[in-house]
Amino acid sequence: MTAGKSDSDSGFREFNVGFDDDGIRLDRWFKRHLPDTSFTTVAMWARTGQLRVDGARATPGDRIAAGQMLRVPPPEADKAAADVDKPRRVRERVILSDEETELAQSMVIHKDFQAFVLNKPPGLATQGGTKTTQHVDGLLDGLQYDNEGRPKLVHRLDKDTSGALLVARTSRAAAFFAKAFSGRTARKVYWALVVDVPSIEDGMIELPIAKQPGTGGEKMHVDEAEGAPARTRYRVIERAGNRAAWVELQPFTGRTHQLRVHMAAIGHPIVGDGKYGGAAAFLTGGISRKMHLHARRIKVDHPDGGSIDVTAELPTHFAESLKQLGFEEKLGDDLVLDEKTAPTREQMKSRAKAHAKSVRKDRKGERRGRGVVEEKATGKPAPKTGGPRTGAGSKFGAPRSGPRVEGAKPAGRGRPGGTGKPGPRSGPGTR
Repeated sequence: MTAGKSDSDSGFREFNVGFDDDGIRLDRWFKRHLPDTSFTTVAMWARTGQLRVDGARATPGDRIAAGQMLRVPPPEADKAAADVDKPRRVRERVILSDEETELAQSMVIHKDFQAFVLNKPPGLATQGGTKTTQHVDGLLDGLQYDNEGRPKLVHRLDKDTSGALLVARTSRAAAFFAKAFSGRTARKVYWALVVDVPSIEDGMIELPIAKQPGTGGEKMHVDEAEGAPARTRYRVIERAGNRAAWVELQPFTGRTHQLRVHMAAIGHPIVGDGKYGGAAAFLTGGISRKMHLHARRIKVDHPDGGSIDVTAELPTHFAESLKQLGFEEKLGDDLVLDEKTAPTREQMKSRAKAHAKSVRKDRKGERRGRGVVEEKATGKPAPKTGGPRTGAGSKFGAPRSGPRVEGAKPAGRGRPGGTGKPGPRSGPGTR
């Protein structure tokens, strides 16, 4: 957006729509550039014909394009409206200390006109919260440079998870990336050390996740009845005997703590994740007690064409643990990313609908079961006959024997992926 020019005869202001605002609604443009002007005022200007785009009357819902000229009433009209409407709070740029600015800039591993990719260290929260004063969001003012707009978070990583974090530099890029994440076209690859070795070396975990009651939303759990669909692919990269495995994880949905919950649910908690793995999540022999979960790679389409494909270096404790267990870092990067694709938005909606239908059937079976109990107690026939459901998934049937894991191959001896290779490693980290 170029600075507004005033028509000396009428006092109206003119603004040229910038490239960053291409395609947005007119009311959204006001929120970005004239935040003290309320929606009510903009609507009034539109009704009275004072709001114009390229000379034509406009409404707040109209889409605008880069290069168009907006005509807006004079500043006095803004002031009069501000006296009537509740003034809006405009966020001021935070002045960071030299140390905070240096920390923010040291995390940058990719930079272009539309985005940053940061390598977030473990222990640094992505956003603020109770008793959390230092976080990535609070450091973004240190990455503003000469841009008018403040960088914007696109997704999050847990506080103790390290690795690649995408940050948009413009509002246009933020909207583009948000669509990529919601449409599951953005790809994220995580590395993790897990306890023991999965019996299937290449599997897909499909277990619904919900907030665990009584934790205030601080902890998640697998909930077959009420949970939101969640899907994670894992591949075993290498193993240290039967003690631990190094795995690659690809989340195809974005549930809170998804990777941690899924790996703990199949009996292989992430090393250092006491929240979901308890005491069993910690290895002896000098392996760090920090969580070993790292966002190794992010790949996403770029708003200007092409793609962003960035790899984040491991934190010190993770790299040292790999060496101590005898793992070669190159083996993880050699895995091909696009062997299996994420489900489409339509597929996810279809699965969610099928899940909701299954829940309704289970509840119907529960009501029928109550009818049978009432008939036995009163001697009167229940309105509808029929006993409780006993199939898998029913509250009255046999419980599941374990989580659903689709897999192609069971993990063999030695490194996964073939036969005729040597047995379990005998180096440090093995029993």
